[in-house]
Amino acid sequence: NIKEAVLGAAIDEAHKRGVKVTGHLCAVGFRQAAALGIDNLEHGPVFTDSEFVPNRKKDECPSGAAIMASWEKMDIDSEPVQALIRDLVARKVAITSTLPVFEAMIATRPLLSRQQMAMMSPESLRSHLAARAAAATAHGRAEKLEAALKKEMAFELAFVRAGGLLLAGPDPTGNGGTLPGFGDQRGLQLLVEAGFTPVEAIRIATSNGARFMGKLDRIGTIEAGKQADLVVIKGDPSRRIADVENVETVFKDGFGYDPAKLNSSVRGMVGIR
Repeated sequence: NIKEAVLGAAIDEAHKRGVKVTGHLCAVGFRQAAALGIDNLEHGPVFTDSEFVPNRKKDECPSGAAIMASWEKMDIDSEPVQALIRDLVARKVAITSTLPVFEAMIATRPLLSRQQMAMMSPESLRSHLAARAAAATAHGRAEKLEAALKKEMAFELAFVRAGGLLLAGPDPTGNGGTLPGFGDQRGLQLLVEAGFTPVEAIRIATSNGARFMGKLDRIGTIEAGKQADLVVIKGDPSRRIADVENVETVFKDGFGYDPAKLNSSVRGMVGIR
């Protein structure tokens, strides 16, 4: 709900201090924000960019249903969407992909795994399942939500192919079905479903984030002299992205952690702590 003038002032002050600005916007459209100098846009446009809503009022946030409806009528290859992509790329505005958040709203998409359900408190799990079922009713048929997800995937692919910098994060909010860690793994799989190769998806989720933050010299890739935070996986996710779920060891700040013990330590607690 931030207004254009306030967003512009925040961006100006942040940039004076060498700080980057990102936003989950609504009242301000993506191209408006890009013109103001924003550095990153959260979630991609299909569920959040209000610029194509008919008769949109300045500095007012339309409903989510109105935003989705406006994007239903837009083709990714159409000139308005291509102009948006060109503008974002030219202004070096990155986009953060959060595909697992949108997938969690679609009743026909896979449920959380048994392992993820075990992490959640009973109340949080019930809340998520209820919200997931209600989303289909609130926004129309599950087919519409599925179509919106596919369009978001197509936009992200087109954005990258045009030279845009795509990042990835799980954003563990939404309807409570996107868990930290698990959401990152699912995000990689959904990027591959969108048309990226497994290696491209891995780069989006690792080195691209480091590049955006100006820290690629220290983190983001496996190289001598860099910070050695690593995930050791059984399998080959560069060929089969589902292997990202087979985590054997996590190294953080020089210490190795057992994923089974980490998961056990928070079983039944997600949504409480």
